[in-house]
Parts: sequence; structure tokens; C-alpha cells
Amino acid sequence: MNVSLILIILLVGAFATYVVGDKLASKVALFFSLAALGCSVVLLNHFLAGENISLMNAWITQPKISFALNADGLAIAMLLLTVALTPIIIFSSFGNEYKNAKAFYALILFMAFAMTGTFLAADGLLYYIFWELALIPIYFIALIWGNGDAEERRKAVVKFFIYTLAGSLFMLIAFIYLYQKAGSFLIDDLYKLNLSATEQLWIFLAFFLAYAIKIPIIPFHTWQANVYQKAPTVGTMLLSGIMLKMGLYSVIRWQLPIAPLAAKEYMNIFIALGIAGVIYGSIVAIRQKDLKKLLAYSSLAHVGLIAAGTYTLTIDGLRGAVLQMIAHGFVVVGLFFAAEIIFRRFATREISEMGGIRIQSPKFTSMFLILVLASVALPSTFNFVGEFTVLYSLSQINIWFAVLGGTTIILGAYYMLKMFQNVMLGEANTKTFSDVTINEGISLVAIIAVLLFFGFYPKPITDLITPSLETILNVINKN
Repeated sequence: MNVSLILIILLVGAFATYVVGDKLASKVALFFSLAALGCSVVLLNHFLAGENISLMNAWITQPKISFALNADGLAIAMLLLTVALTPIIIFSSFGNEYKNAKAFYALILFMAFAMTGTFLAADGLLYYIFWELALIPIYFIALIWGNGDAEERRKAVVKFFIYTLAGSLFMLIAFIYLYQKAGSFLIDDLYKLNLSATEQLWIFLAFFLAYAIKIPIIPFHTWQANVYQKAPTVGTMLLSGIMLKMGLYSVIRWQLPIAPLAAKEYMNIFIALGIAGVIYGSIVAIRQKDLKKLLAYSSLAHVGLIAAGTYTLTIDGLRGAVLQMIAHGFVVVGLFFAAEIIFRRFATREISEMGGIRIQSPKFTSMFLILVLASVALPSTFNFVGEFTVLYSLSQINIWFAVLGGTTIILGAYYMLKMFQNVMLGEANTKTFSDVTINEGISLVAIIAVLLFFGFYPKPITDLITPSLETILNVINKN
């Protein structure tokens, strides 16, 4: 048994979902997403038992391309994030009706397939194919089933598509150059290359452009807030919960080990860009009147800190960044789903038109408060573990990096608690807010359970990812 089984399940699931028609599409998609999650857990057990679950097959002889999937601890952690969030995202959508539901849910599974392939690929060109494939379904999900004015939505989605595609082309050029040097796209062969400092700088920048747009890192963030706002909530959850992690993961897996000299030489610049995103995202979030946009800029601030952690080139920075990637994935999906629950009842995303929900739905208010506190990294939540580790790593480089990066906690607490006060508290709203349904409650409880469990006991994830990160650091420090 190897990890290709997960890809097969998701791909077959996408076709099956489309074939069964609109009526059964959501249930079939949920079944296949749960099947992928179950098989991933089985594969994890095989991996922990010391079995090899990776895959290496020759694919194309000229140029030499392999269908290679690498299932180390880091890749498995990102695989589990993807297959755990996908059924939650699908299940959370059951409260909405979608035209052409079979295409909608098929695209979700196909996107999960592409993102999973990106995390597992150990051949540069195979990785690039999966990277680009993930862009196609989210483009159609946001364009066809998105919110607001159709023309504005089209402009936002097309801008996102062009930005991402253009950045990715530079990465493709870098892979072609590396292939000419190594005669192979395999990641292990690329790690062994002895590139000059100038070569590494250009490779590093080519990768950075692709990843900075996807994450996003300022000043490449201009597409993010509008797309998050215009996309349907399912699309926003896929983008923020999983897709942006493709860029952060790729920094660790591909950019830093292939071009370590450039990473070391310009470390402070890229850490500063990440921290600038923290401050910028937080300040802009304070001014937002639309709940979904506020959460979008909050996400920008958090991923800025994660990006800064990856560029510290320390084991604490890399480990904290991965922990925070996973924690952020769950909390941001929970927050966007909570915003969707409010929209279902109030038909608005304007914060000024909300308020008084606590009186009508104390259960939802309690769950929303836990998600807000997790977002601001309250101790005992999963986010605290990652943020603390990242800030500690930044302090090892320069104490001022940690001080400025720590503003995400102070500013985040301010705008998130202020938002909670305006949305949930106050006098009873004239609009009726019915209590959460069973489906909504299950989705929120599942997310909260993960955030609290790993907030108290992050050791299983730490033990899973640390050997892979140490191996990557050894590659970086050989140069």
C-alpha cells in the first residue's frame, strides 16, 4: 500500500460525484472524502510502523520524468490536513443549495486531489503539474458559484488566476534550468546540485515569486481579500485552509534546500517581508466593515508570521511554521464557516447589521468565541503552540523580529474581540437567529476538538514532522 491510493480515491471520487447527478452529489463527495481520510490514517499507521509508503515509478523517458511521491513525516502532515479539512468543508456546505451541484462537488474533490499531489510530489515537473491543476477548480468555483456582482467577481477571479499563473511560469523556468544541470527532476537529485551563489539567487527568486503570490506575502497580496470575499464560503475555506499552505510548504520543501546560499544571504529581507504582512494585515483588518474581508486580512497577518518562521532557517522556525500551518488551516475554516452560518440567517456580511446573536443562540456564541480565542493564540489552543515556537525562533535571529511579529497577538486580539463584541453581543437583533443545526454543530465541534486537543498535546504532530525538517535543514546547512 502506498500514498497513490489517496490520489486515486479523490480522483475517482471527483468523477463519481459528477456522474451520479445533482441530487446525490454532496453525499457521494462526502463519502469519498471520508474514504480518503480513513485510508490516510491507515497509511499513517504503516508509516509509523516503519513501512515505506512512498512511490517511485518511471513515467516519461525524454525528458526524464518520474511519477514519484514522497511520504515523509512533513508530507504526511500536510496530506492529513488536506483530507481532514475536505470532508469538513463538504459537510459544512450541506446548508446551502448549489446549481449544478454535481460539478460543484466534483471540483472540490478534484482540487483536493491536486493539492494532495502537490504535497506528495517528489519530481519537480510532477509537482508543477499538480500545482497548476489546483488552480483550475478554484477558478471555476469562485467564478460560477461566487458572491456579489458577476462582473466584479469575474475581475477578481481573473486577476487571481493571471497572477498565480504568471508567478508559476517563473518557477517552471527554474525547474527547466535545474533539469539541465541535474539531468533529472527528482527532488533528491536537485538537492545534490552544486549551484553557484548567483545561480541560487535567481532560482530562489523564481520560486519566491510563485510562492509569494500563492501564500500571499506583501506586496503580492492584492488579489487575496477580493477573491476571499467574492468566492463562495466553500471556495474561501479551500483557499485559506489548504491552498495557501501549498506555498508555505513549498518554501520548506523546494526553495530553501535547493537555493540555501541565497536563503542565508537574504534571510533578514524575507523575514522582514513576512513581518510586514503581519502588521499590514492586522491594521487593515481593524478597519474592515465586512466580516469576510476582516477574516481575509486576519489570515494575511497570520500567514505573514508563518512565512517569517520558515525563513529563519532554524529547526524551531520550521517546526513552528508547520504547526501553525495546520492550526491556521483549522481555525480559519472554522471562522469562515461561522461567518457563513451568520449569513444564512441574517443575509448580510456587514458587521454593523449584526449583534445580539448571543441572546438568541448561546451555543453558537460559545463555539464562535472558542474559534476567536484560538485565532488570537490563547494558551491551550493549537495556534498558541505554533505562534510561540515561531516567535521564539525569530528572537534567536533578532529580538526585534520577535517583538514586531508579536504584534499579531496584540492587534489580533484587538480586532477579533472587537468583531466578536459587535457581531455577537448587544441587544437582541430584530432578525431571527435560529440555533445551529446538527450539521453545523458537528462541523464546528470537529474543528474545535482538533484545536483544543493539539493545543494541549501537540507531541504527535511534532514527532511526525521533526525528522523530515531536520533532514531538510541538513541539506540547507551542507552549503
